[in-house]
Amino acid sequence: MMEHDDKLAYEALMQFLYRTPIGLLQADIEGAIDMLNPMAAQLLMPLAPQGALDNLFAIFGAAAADLRDRVARCDTPSGVVVEGLRIDAPDGRDGPQVLSLSVMKIDRNRLMAAVTDITLEAQREQERLATRLSSAARTDALTRMPNRSAVHEELRRILERDSGGKDDGGFAVLFMNCDRFRQVNDTLGQATGDQLLVMVAERIRNVLRPPTDRLPLGQRSGQLAARVGGDEFVVVLDGLRRVEDAESVAARLIGAIGRAFHLQGHDVVCNMSVGIAWGDGHEPDALLRDAGIAMVEAKRAGGARFVRFEAEMRERSARRTDIETDLRLALQAEQLFVVYQPVVALRSDGGTDRSAGVEALVRWQHPVRGVVPPFEFIGVAEECGLIGALGDFVLERACRDFVRWQHELGELAPRLLAVNLSRAQLGQREWAGTVARILGETGMDPQRLQLEVTESLAAQDTDVQLRLHELKALGITLALDDFGTGYSSLASLHLLPVDTVKIDRSFVSQSETSHHHRVLIEATVKVAQSLGMNTVAEGIETLEQADVVRALQCDKGQGYLYSRPLPQDALAEWLRQSAVS
Repeated sequence: MMEHDDKLAYEALMQFLYRTPIGLLQADIEGAIDMLNPMAAQLLMPLAPQGALDNLFAIFGAAAADLRDRVARCDTPSGVVVEGLRIDAPDGRDGPQVLSLSVMKIDRNRLMAAVTDITLEAQREQERLATRLSSAARTDALTRMPNRSAVHEELRRILERDSGGKDDGGFAVLFMNCDRFRQVNDTLGQATGDQLLVMVAERIRNVLRPPTDRLPLGQRSGQLAARVGGDEFVVVLDGLRRVEDAESVAARLIGAIGRAFHLQGHDVVCNMSVGIAWGDGHEPDALLRDAGIAMVEAKRAGGARFVRFEAEMRERSARRTDIETDLRLALQAEQLFVVYQPVVALRSDGGTDRSAGVEALVRWQHPVRGVVPPFEFIGVAEECGLIGALGDFVLERACRDFVRWQHELGELAPRLLAVNLSRAQLGQREWAGTVARILGETGMDPQRLQLEVTESLAAQDTDVQLRLHELKALGITLALDDFGTGYSSLASLHLLPVDTVKIDRSFVSQSETSHHHRVLIEATVKVAQSLGMNTVAEGIETLEQADVVRALQCDKGQGYLYSRPLPQDALAEWLRQSAVS
């Protein structure tokens, strides 16, 4: 009875081995196969040279050439030699494309191998990998938002759908850019800047997050928020009834992002400028370009606002691009030059001292357009990042000219040189070192140099004020330009590290006829005097204006009444003539 049961168990085992969907085989230590089931034969036939299934090592000679060595290195009587080794079938063969091979030693002289068809599993793995790679290619690594590629896909989908002609709503593209992100990066570091971008992204999501009952949508609706590079974000709004709906969303985004962010113990305000392009059948790149152009217009208007794209903006943008290209060449080709407007001292006896000082102003001699006025290129230089290089050029050239006047004119030479500063220059942490280098290379006396910063810039930015203190430590004097047009007041004037207050021409031009403006000038002069500051009246064009500001005890004046801005040699001649007149 026992022998009968053993025989039945053996037959059952053999039936299992022959019917199992896994390929199984047994071989000796030299690879000679003495048993294999039908599934093993089916799976291994595409690998076997000339169809021979008599030796394990010969079958896998090409696909796993080191199998024999692996067996030899396994010096234990039993154990796993390889497990789940992936085997790719030769190209052009029928049957499974990918196999999994496991080999173990039963004892010192016998091997057991299991072969499995994992073709479908490998294909699914490839599909999952492709999906992950596709998702990664469409996702911004920092904010985990969709990226520019995802925006292109979404716009392409909308445009292709709309090409059918069915009109059930419109869509809009909102192009957004942070107004002060570069300053955050410069002052707090890139890591903090990255943290700010993540927080901006989250506020954008919160504004757009369902429920969207505040957003009027048509039958088809959708929205996609993406980071497309640097501090630039894009929102695509689909299913809108009218462009005003997009403007409503833009206003909410500006309001949400405009609230202060708390970063490293600082309350950082990072307003957003938004350009809106209404979808009208353009290519995705064209829509993004138009929305970007409108965003630049929003920045030019002061930032923290939205602007809707209009066709004429494209022409203005093209002109600015041409100016930017030419300006980059101008800096290399020395087409820029400096002119100087005299600043005169207003004596109490009614006379003037014409050697009080000069203000340096930049001009551009274009090879085709002639002299380009500053208002046409200064704004472009600020937008494209050239204003720092432009300002450094003016400072160095003006210092060299000033030192030359000292040698050539003696007592007739100007006693003070005024040069305007830009936000870009003051945003550089090491810019005081640049100024020190220029002073040393040109031989300029720092006490003869007056650097001028606009009132709004000096009053609003603590980092700028830090740079100003660094400049004062070099022995340079500082002036507050265009006083009365910015954000500071007479009450806060003592907080600013300046030596001179320049009263804006808008006050001077009305001083003859407006009692109100005369009172403002007088109050400014008195507060400045109480703080030990000098005053300069800008834009004096008539003798009557000169008499008014002199009577109000302004220390100095400048304007067309005395002279227009002059080139270096002409300014020297003007000073020589003033000595004999």
